[in-house]
Amino acid sequence: MGEPASFSMEQEEEAPAPEDAGLRPMLGIERPVYDEAFIRTQLLRRKDNATTFRQRLADKFRCSSEKAKAVVFSFLPILTWLPSYPVKKYLLSDVISGLSTGVVQLPQGLAYALLAAVPPVYGLYSSFYPVLLYTFFGTSRHVSMGTFAVISLMIGGVAVREAPESAFPLPANVSNSSVTFDEEALNARRVQVAAVLTTMVGIIQIVFGLLRFGFVSIYLTEPLVRGFTTAAAMHVVISQLKYLLGVKTKRFSGPLSAIFSLKAVFSQITDTKIACLLVGLASIVFLYGVKVLNERFKKKLPVPIPGEIIVVIVSTGVSFGLSLAKNYGVDIVGTIPTGLRPPAVPDFSLVSSLIPDAFAIAIVGFSMSISLAKIFALKHGYSVDGNQELIALGICNFVGSFFQTFAITSSMSRSLVQESTGGKTQIAGLLSSLVVLLVVVAIGYVFQPLPQAALAAIIMVNLIGIFKQFRDLPLLWRTSKIELTIWVVSFIASVLLGLDYGLLAALAFAIITVIYRTQSPRSSILGHVSDTGLYYDVNQYEEASEYEGIKIFHSNSSIYFANSDLYVTKLKQKTGVNPEQLLAVRKAQRKQREKAEQDQNAPLKICAKYEDETVTHEVLAPSPDVQEQKNGELEDRRVDSASEEAVFLQPLSPVRSIVLDWTTASFIDSVGAKAIKQLIKECAEVDIQVVIAGCNRHLLDELDTLQFFSGDVSTSMVFPTVHDAVLHCQESTSSPPAAPDEA
Repeated sequence: MGEPASFSMEQEEEAPAPEDAGLRPMLGIERPVYDEAFIRTQLLRRKDNATTFRQRLADKFRCSSEKAKAVVFSFLPILTWLPSYPVKKYLLSDVISGLSTGVVQLPQGLAYALLAAVPPVYGLYSSFYPVLLYTFFGTSRHVSMGTFAVISLMIGGVAVREAPESAFPLPANVSNSSVTFDEEALNARRVQVAAVLTTMVGIIQIVFGLLRFGFVSIYLTEPLVRGFTTAAAMHVVISQLKYLLGVKTKRFSGPLSAIFSLKAVFSQITDTKIACLLVGLASIVFLYGVKVLNERFKKKLPVPIPGEIIVVIVSTGVSFGLSLAKNYGVDIVGTIPTGLRPPAVPDFSLVSSLIPDAFAIAIVGFSMSISLAKIFALKHGYSVDGNQELIALGICNFVGSFFQTFAITSSMSRSLVQESTGGKTQIAGLLSSLVVLLVVVAIGYVFQPLPQAALAAIIMVNLIGIFKQFRDLPLLWRTSKIELTIWVVSFIASVLLGLDYGLLAALAFAIITVIYRTQSPRSSILGHVSDTGLYYDVNQYEEASEYEGIKIFHSNSSIYFANSDLYVTKLKQKTGVNPEQLLAVRKAQRKQREKAEQDQNAPLKICAKYEDETVTHEVLAPSPDVQEQKNGELEDRRVDSASEEAVFLQPLSPVRSIVLDWTTASFIDSVGAKAIKQLIKECAEVDIQVVIAGCNRHLLDELDTLQFFSGDVSTSMVFPTVHDAVLHCQESTSSPPAAPDEA
């Protein structure tokens, strides 16, 4: 087709106007049918890109005062808002919010250190340095950085694996019936493991942020994260049972660690210390009651009731007054050194064995932080930069690790406190870190009698919000079975395999579901809605009807190596056109004709039949009356030949044209291009033309790169809309088909 079709689209206009048509803008277009060949030569001209790659690279790295200022402001977001900070308007709210958050952060820091398998004071360090740093580098105004149960538990699993109790036996001259290992050496080693792991997590996050890899979190789909965090909450609760009951058990890590931990606790349940159990249960009941009150009266309370700090103060006082540790054997926090520790270089000899764990913690920590930051940003009308958040989180972890902190992220419970108490900017987070600093440098010793059972209660009650994620299951059952499966697989894999392997298994399964969905796209045959240029599925809409001899095939996926065969198979099923079978029928016809020509005395008898799901074709033999013998010789065979040609010119299929609707295709690879090109060639051999419609410009560029338009395939077979393609097919099928090749 050299020139575009001469008739216009006006034949599809002038639709009967609906009753409300007067309220809608009207669309009226009269133009010739466009194909890609015409568009490239007559309609569109590519812009000349005069700049070379070297020039573009030089422009990118050229320094200017504006560019330097933008880089500094991007790296230090505090400079964009601190100079214009409205002191009278925001300061009081930030002070109240910071103090309230700090009061919550203090007991959580002590408690989550137990999950990380390090002494409680390191939880306080992790609640000070990273929070202070985030004030300068973070872009979210409401998230509260610091210790978080899931990340702490992942770190604790690694610390226990790399520094098991069995590796630190007591010296031969030391005998202690209650302790079977060198606790001081064990804690020192686990602190080293946590510090170097945090250093690696920080480096990974900083590198990802500089490389603009903030998008990696999208692969952790919401059902996967919610299933994973619910499983992590299960691990946390199981790990705290021994503190609640006051029994001594080994800490397990790796696959089936949750089952082994439960078995170890229940095997020693007869050794339960009643004093520990009473302190723990009383703390749980009180904290849960405070949470209910805070939730019910959150609009009336100026600040939430600080249940955690009340539990810490009361249980510490009771423990000290009744000497619970001495008289009843209750495990307490123990020594909390006063002041900050000097910086120290982590032991990098452990790096090789921690790389997979560092990647898992880095990605999970960032995913939780950015998701929470986006929630508050959307609620309060500002934006957060995912890449800068990744850099900020990495700096908090990397720098903090030199001061013996363990990896941190944002906490849902503390962030809600910071937001609900009126926090406006990162100043609230800064003040909360100063509250923790005050305890570390001045009054840390006050909390030494704090029972570990009270910390276990704080941890468990703070997980109630995560356990509410089980409510996702009925909703996902009604809305998306695949997302439900991802949630369940993520939960079960993380419970049974551990958080590290469970996360990898869940991520692999989520990727498999994406592959499954792209390999099993929905396909349909489209029909025209009368008096419009619209085409919809004929099986779904009564108004959509097919044109005679034209099949419009639509599939809602791209075409690449994983689904190209399925695409072609579906097309053949939906259109009822199988070129291989049609070609076999044609060959049978030719053999019959050749045999008839060789045997002149035999009557021409041809019967070719092709069947598939929807179409049956028969080629009937000509009437025997056509042949007559005169004086033992045949008459002129021109009449017979004309009849034979008429028979063989009958189309093998009622389908004369196939339109491939590629409006939803975003890319194609070499395998997909070869499959489509082969399909076009096979259909052409049986006189069925295949054209392409709705192909976007980027996809056309890919087809050019793949040299798709060569040989029997040209740009004149590509149309900008389905309607253009249909009008072209109607015009081309109105002329008689060419005779089939004799070869």
